[in-house]
Amino acid sequence: MSIEFGWWSKDPEGKKCQINAVVHGGNIEWTRHVGHHTSWIPHEPNDDDRERLVYEASKRVPRRLITTKQFEEIKMLSENTGPGRITGRRVTGIAPSFKAKSL
Repeated sequence: MSIEFGWWSKDPEGKKCQINAVVHGGNIEWTRHVGHHTSWIPHEPNDDDRERLVYEASKRVPRRLITTKQFEEIKMLSENTGPGRITGRRVTGIAPSFKAKSL
């Protein structure tokens, strides 16, 4: 099960951009886009983005939208430096083929 978080922020050029963080399988995928009709591009999170992710996750625990175990995992993952293992890449169509084994 993946958990998606999103918020608006200012990019380094001073433009308003939307940041999206998807937590799934022990990874965080960071993407962002400027405006409604632009593509999502990979995002290198800074310390403010990581703090905002933990803040957004903490708001979901009392409402029981995520468990405390999931919250602790998000806190642990947000402490990692760098963009994460699958930053901005959505791998589609590249999966192992499962062929029936002959008995």
